[in-house]
Amino acid sequence: MNQLNFVRAGSGQPLVLIHGFPLDHSAWLPLLPHLTGHFDVILPDLSGFGASALPEGGCSLDEMAASLAYLLRGLGLSRAFLAGHSMGGYVALAFARQSPHMVLGLGLISTQAGADTPEGQANRHKTAAAVAEKGPGVVADAMSPKLSANPAHEALLRETILRQPAPGIINALKAMAARPDSSGLLSHFDFPVSIVHGQADALIPAERAREIKAALLRVHLTELPGVGHMPMLEAPAETAEALKTLL
Repeated sequence: MNQLNFVRAGSGQPLVLIHGFPLDHSAWLPLLPHLTGHFDVILPDLSGFGASALPEGGCSLDEMAASLAYLLRGLGLSRAFLAGHSMGGYVALAFARQSPHMVLGLGLISTQAGADTPEGQANRHKTAAAVAEKGPGVVADAMSPKLSANPAHEALLRETILRQPAPGIINALKAMAARPDSSGLLSHFDFPVSIVHGQADALIPAERAREIKAALLRVHLTELPGVGHMPMLEAPAETAEALKTLL
């Protein structure tokens, strides 16, 4: 099983924060001061991102989720809260499908439960081919202006994207394109779910968050006006408060 790099801080019940595409654990750092008094926070780099190696032959989102379960067991943790941002939400849903007995509660931030449309899949494969040819700058150019609704964050996000290894970006694009529809999974959740979504999200519309909410029984939805795809960066205090509702 692939070993993951991670940062750990705080005390309380364990909370794993799963970063999105094409970022690393540092995307969550603005949230840490708001959470470490309430949770034992674990910030992993997913396989192929940050300082976590990509397994030979690549890996699916299901395999990324299995690596997180392996990490938790290695830390002596049988259960944890998980919160996933964007692609990290897809990984969190895969974790909940594979290991529901390990989930204390779930945070879904700027994400969706459905699979890619055929057009979306084609676009991901096209982007993967472009990254293979030209490097991560292709994704940085396309995504860094769209991630946050606050232009002041663009330089930081661009820098984060550019330091991600091209093979990890390519693998994640293909893995996201191949992910299953998780919508049918939602009604089986017997743990609390907190959804956070920016109303100005340019990548995943807030309607996707409302669709998830409609399928759940134990759910709290926080919609953030004027916030884009990066609530943890744009509105860290509000995002942290939403995650605390899981306790």
